[in-house]
Amino acid sequence: MPPETVTQHAATHQDDRQAGRRLASAGDLQLAVPECAKGVGSVIMAADSPDLIAGVRVQPLSIFPDDRGYFLEVQRFGRGLAADFPATRSQISAALNFAGTVKAFHFHLHQTDCWTPVKGMLQVALVDLRLGSLTFGRRNTIYAGPLRPWQVLIPPGVAHGYKVIGNEEALLVYMTDQFYNPQDEGRIPYNDSSINYDWETQHK
Repeated sequence: MPPETVTQHAATHQDDRQAGRRLASAGDLQLAVPECAKGVGSVIMAADSPDLIAGVRVQPLSIFPDDRGYFLEVQRFGRGLAADFPATRSQISAALNFAGTVKAFHFHLHQTDCWTPVKGMLQVALVDLRLGSLTFGRRNTIYAGPLRPWQVLIPPGVAHGYKVIGNEEALLVYMTDQFYNPQDEGRIPYNDSSINYDWETQHK
């Protein structure tokens, strides 16, 4: 059978937050947009936070600075968060983004991402779209980069995006367990009124 693709379903608004606005499906994985109050969700302050979306994993990385700069080891095949990524079809990519850039939201039915922000700071936004998930509708915000060197594993069905914060450009290196497949690249507008993510600087 040919691989299933991200197929947009007709939008149906339902008051039941557990149903949401249907997006796409593949086998048992059914995705929908939840109805959320405006905000950033749970800000993740520790790698083992109980507030993490189910299946999302965070691992601190070691940075080795000296008078020349710093060294960061990004990935070893067969180890770390991406230990199960197959070497025959995994892909490593990089995205350079200017200060203030927002890229959101993407989702996949098949692909798992492993993100490593290596330069600049990112405000990473995650949303659980998986109907039946114990954390459906939960949003996570993770601040990651050299000031907090974390690697983030994002499973299929979890929408993801980020904003470059601060005054410098940011470089994200990311590994995926599939070669790039545009048919598995779903999009939701960054300002979707149901996800209702607050990208503004938090004036507290």
